[in-house]
Amino acid sequence: MGIDVGASGIKGGIVDTTTGEMLTERLKVATPMPATPMAMARAFKELVNMHQWKDGLIGVGFPSIVINGIALSAANIDAQWIGTNIEKIFGDFTGCPVVAVNDADAAGIAEIQFGVGKGEGGTVILITIGSGLGSAVFTDGHLVRNTEFGHFILKGKVAEHYASDKVRQEEKLSWDEWGERFNSYLLHLNRLISPNLIILGGGTSKKFAKFSQKITLDVPIKVANYRNKAGAIGAAIYASQEMGKRNASAEAQVIE
Repeated sequence: MGIDVGASGIKGGIVDTTTGEMLTERLKVATPMPATPMAMARAFKELVNMHQWKDGLIGVGFPSIVINGIALSAANIDAQWIGTNIEKIFGDFTGCPVVAVNDADAAGIAEIQFGVGKGEGGTVILITIGSGLGSAVFTDGHLVRNTEFGHFILKGKVAEHYASDKVRQEEKLSWDEWGERFNSYLLHLNRLISPNLIILGGGTSKKFAKFSQKITLDVPIKVANYRNKAGAIGAAIYASQEMGKRNASAEAQVIE
């Protein structure tokens, strides 16, 4: 099962990790406010129960820097998450093995494995546009984990406080006005990392035609195939691969 935890919703379904296909309807529960570990764990369990998923592996894309299953940042969730073991608390509540990865990294994995990034060489970056700006960077198909390119300083602000879709809505910006801001973001990103391809994901990517005329960046841009499903699909793929590595490592230690 793949689950995408977001600032406004927790959504997911059962995924065929060999094809990237979501086999069930993508269901959703609201992210509780405040988004504390205990409150989110209860909502997470509710979603798992909605799918009648028992004992099986769950991959979760989580809106945080994630190292060894532990949340090390909390930009759009409660600060209590910092230092919390995501895998343990969600696993304890559901009774299922859980593997956690940064949410934007999860979305990128789906696009690189089965979406518009498949077979692309060089540096590919996926930007998820929503409550914040998430990023996933791949070099020749290999993930560089936990990049936070929504958090560099742009126009005197944290980038996602200047050019996210949440800001567009809160400041009632027209698509042209917001498109100019997002273009500034992409131009700065290009100076930092010089990508061969940029993939736009998240809910706002569906509206690319509304702001594409404001994008002056001379780098190929593609809209993600999976859009809002990418996080859940990529999380399931990551969990399957990561659990395989963990099991192989455990077996090797036993042999030694």
